[in-house]
Amino acid sequence: MLTLVINCGSSSVKYQVIETDTREKVADGMVERIGAVTSIVKHQVGSQKPTKKTLPIETHTMALKEIMDFLLDPNVGVLKSPGDIAAVGHRVVHGGETFKDSVLIDESVIEAIEHAFDLAPLHNPPNLKGIEAARQYLPDAVHVAVFDTAFHHSLPPEAYLYAIPNRLYRRYKIRKYGFHGTSHYYVSRRFYQLTGVNAHDSKLITCHLGNGCSITAIRDGHSMDTSMGFTPLSGLVMGTRCGDIDPSILFYLVEKEELPLNHLHAMLNRNSGLLGMSGYAADMRDLIQEAENGDRRCEQAIEAFCYRAKQYIGSYMATLDGCDGIVFTAGIGENAPIIRAKILKGLAGLGVELDAARNTNADGQREYRITTDASRIQAWVIPTNEELVIALDAAKIAAAAKQSPWV
Repeated sequence: MLTLVINCGSSSVKYQVIETDTREKVADGMVERIGAVTSIVKHQVGSQKPTKKTLPIETHTMALKEIMDFLLDPNVGVLKSPGDIAAVGHRVVHGGETFKDSVLIDESVIEAIEHAFDLAPLHNPPNLKGIEAARQYLPDAVHVAVFDTAFHHSLPPEAYLYAIPNRLYRRYKIRKYGFHGTSHYYVSRRFYQLTGVNAHDSKLITCHLGNGCSITAIRDGHSMDTSMGFTPLSGLVMGTRCGDIDPSILFYLVEKEELPLNHLHAMLNRNSGLLGMSGYAADMRDLIQEAENGDRRCEQAIEAFCYRAKQYIGSYMATLDGCDGIVFTAGIGENAPIIRAKILKGLAGLGVELDAARNTNADGQREYRITTDASRIQAWVIPTNEELVIALDAAKIAAAAKQSPWV
């Protein structure tokens, strides 16, 4: 089944066309800087050379039109008609407590996504814009919402409740939700396939380390705890997000700096993390290079990043009462051997024996075990594929939706 996967950000639309029967990526691309004077448009068909151009694209609807025009182009496109797309899978960041699985999009689902705007104001509104635009251009396709939070609905109350007055949870649903669910789901399933570990009798820690970072404790295939919380701001040190901090710091800063709340919010989300600590960059590649050249603040930012990740791995080993495997994925997790080595350093006593050569050879282009054969706990680099998860879910739901109720 030919499936279109759409991931809408506040000023971007990323897409992939996937043939779910073969799991082959047919085409992909993105539209960036929507609403700017000039937007950047990239397209690629299969393994062909990608194309890049600039256009004035003001809205997500115009971005979807650009994508469909390319896919339908008789010279370079991959579709003969819009009807070739049987299903559209939409990444939606926040499903609140409503959605525990991917769902067929109807008006009640759209209303529920709108109700979660307060929980994810930077993500859910553009996600919904993408849904509305895609339904306009592909009215005959089955549209499916796949939620980042869904995989974490198995968290027990002791993991998702905060120690605040319970009425605030009941009234406003303030609790831990967790994110990057499709990524944690995908790499955990690949780990089971690669190692032969039985998912129903397993203890796994998955580390999604990119510009945004989260670590998840998975028991018997289900998420038991995860580092992100009510929003994606908590947990690990990230590219521009602060991660876990003492809440009293916020009140202190408001008093000392006389910061309005919107400035405080921007500082914690956009000007903290690796960028804030280093004063130089949010990209780990840049920080590694500067640290090698002797920049002390870049070095400290890297050490803090790795220390926090190690803390979570250790605490999740306690949560799970042991561990069968640790998986690294996403931009940093897949491509930064020095970061993986720093995170796993000192864990030999807990059963993790890193193989330095294997770790160096793991380049992010393939699935690779990075611990020794004798290591009691396996560590792997597994490139994530969230788009494939979204496509397969969308295709499954589309097939069910089109099946006769009398069959």
